[in-house]
Amino acid sequence: MTIKSDRWIRTMAQKHGMIEPFESKQVRDGGCISYGVSSFGYDFRVADEWKVFTNVFSSVVDPKDFKQEAFVEMKADHCVIPPNSFALARTVEYWRIPRDALVICLGKSTYARCGIILNVTPFEPEWEGYATIEISNTTPLPAKIYANEGIGQAIFLQSDEPCETSYRDKRGKYQGQVGIVLPRVENNG
Repeated sequence: MTIKSDRWIRTMAQKHGMIEPFESKQVRDGGCISYGVSSFGYDFRVADEWKVFTNVFSSVVDPKDFKQEAFVEMKADHCVIPPNSFALARTVEYWRIPRDALVICLGKSTYARCGIILNVTPFEPEWEGYATIEISNTTPLPAKIYANEGIGQAIFLQSDEPCETSYRDKRGKYQGQVGIVLPRVENNG
């Protein structure tokens, strides 16, 4: 596998719709946290939709039985995450990953230096959708996150050959997701 450069990312986005909307260069206007193409990746943005976790009802976070009362939903230009808590959000960008590529996501250093950790699972070959992201506030203070600004970086790895079975082939449960998608566990019995 090889890490792909800004040239490959631009070509795949512009000719094949890999990232929409797409910024072909780094955007740093007006004091915003940057987003767009970087040397060997793409800095993606967080949308203005949030699910902020709260313990008002003493809920348990259970991936097999996720309770709506465990979080507060909001739409806003920023989100304040309580101390030692987290929020779910989604990317502004819609992704279409090529069959011979895998994408790994990391948090941006601006937020990491504030104790904010970003968790995004890899984008598998032929996965598409808006990515649901988890933003953890590891600090004892409230943390402010800005919508429509950079939150993380996608690193593209391309294989020498296409995979045998892609995410689309196996009908992955998060294929084509829109909005903030909560955990799903399939029952095959």
